Amino acid sequence: MVITGYGDGPTVVGEALVGRVGFWGCHLLGLCEEGACDERAEPAWFGGDGADADALAEVLFDPERWPVFRVPVEGAAPAGGVAVVYRNLDGDGGVEYRRTGGVTGAVTGAVTGAVTGAVTGGATGGGTGDVRLSWGELAAVADGPGGGGDGVSDRDERFLLLLPCLRGTWEEAVARERVVAALVAVGAPEDTVERAAGHLLGHLERRAVHEPGWKSPLSGR
Repeated sequence: MVITGYGDGPTVVGEALVGRVGFWGCHLLGLCEEGACDERAEPAWFGGDGADADALAEVLFDPERWPVFRVPVEGAAPAGGVAVVYRNLDGDGGVEYRRTGGVTGAVTGAVTGAVTGAVTGGATGGGTGDVRLSWGELAAVADGPGGGGDGVSDRDERFLLLLPCLRGTWEEAVARERVVAALVAVGAPEDTVERAAGHLLGHLERRAVHEPGWKSPLSGR
């Protein structure tokens, strides 16, 4: 698999990993580790347990194979959309969110703004950088019909994969309801899902405070 900006890097198709138990514990805990909080998030909040997350981590963070998760967008050129790349460099690892492919005039509204937003340097930690989405843009990309080909097509999986890209402001009740529903859909336990959703949104809110100059590519806010 060739992703622009990675040269001959060892990127591999990763979508099959999304359905494995422990995946969301690995992917979302990266966001939860940013900044201080009163309670430490647990892998079991997102489905599976610590052993499941550890087993997936060996695959996700393999320095010789960098998993890529493609989120296609309707109307984008072949392979167009967003790629979530696990950049497993020794001592400089991170998760990057990159625009892929071209964009045609058929892409309109929030989806256009989301995919054609400025691409900056590499992302680190829980996924700061490259593609940044307002709440409306995140929902539009997640709920879109996709490119009809390869990549992640499930709306809840798309939403959670791109959740670390969320910036700006959002209505708390609406966001919490959407995050809870998506987590339950991918296997999160119902007895801890509210705690998990609150934890994720709390970290995203704290991140937004530290990026006061961020503007949505659509609204300018």
